[in-house]
Amino acid sequence: MAVFVLIHGGGSTAWDWHLVSPLLEAEGHRVIAVDLPIEDVDARLEDYTRTVREAVGEAQHTIVVGHSLGGFTAPLACEELHSDGLVYLSAMIPMPGETFGDWWTNTGHDRETIPDEPYFNLVPDDLAQRATDRERDQQGAWMSAPWPGKHPDVPTLGILCRDDLFFPPSFMRRQVRDRLGIEPVEIPGGHYATLSHPDAVAAALNEFAQRIAGI
Repeated sequence: MAVFVLIHGGGSTAWDWHLVSPLLEAEGHRVIAVDLPIEDVDARLEDYTRTVREAVGEAQHTIVVGHSLGGFTAPLACEELHSDGLVYLSAMIPMPGETFGDWWTNTGHDRETIPDEPYFNLVPDDLAQRATDRERDQQGAWMSAPWPGKHPDVPTLGILCRDDLFFPPSFMRRQVRDRLGIEPVEIPGGHYATLSHPDAVAAALNEFAQRIAGI
């Protein structure tokens, strides 16, 4: 089965995946959830990718999954690992040469109406508090630099969360179609579906792995 390499979003940690991981392992997959060096102001995306590479080691048949800001790292890690597949989960999908700042206007996200607290809707209060307690200070001069990657030529999945208030469904459909040329898979849950609907996230990832494997 697959080795899922799970990449968290901005200001977050690998803990975000702690409910999804055992569900994937129950299906026979291996899971590697990575903590990126996001508090290092000098860290580049190349450093993020190296961190992923070191965590994965010699594992083969990887599928890289990026959540939210992790969409900037996931394609680079996918290329580095020669992965079998790539998944954007409620993720930013950058284009070659695009900066983090430009992404918001280029995708039209700046024209969306976003509530004051868009992240943890549908997440149980205790989990939302535990996630908040683990928040880290997202740094990185890379965020003002052109994105150095491209979209790998591998099977790719875009997952849209129907209750997402931060990346609303209509926005995500447009982004996935325009930037990847595919139709997104839609699941229930908000921006942190990994905490509100881990079963739906795991099911979508497992189905993707089976499709890649030809099962």
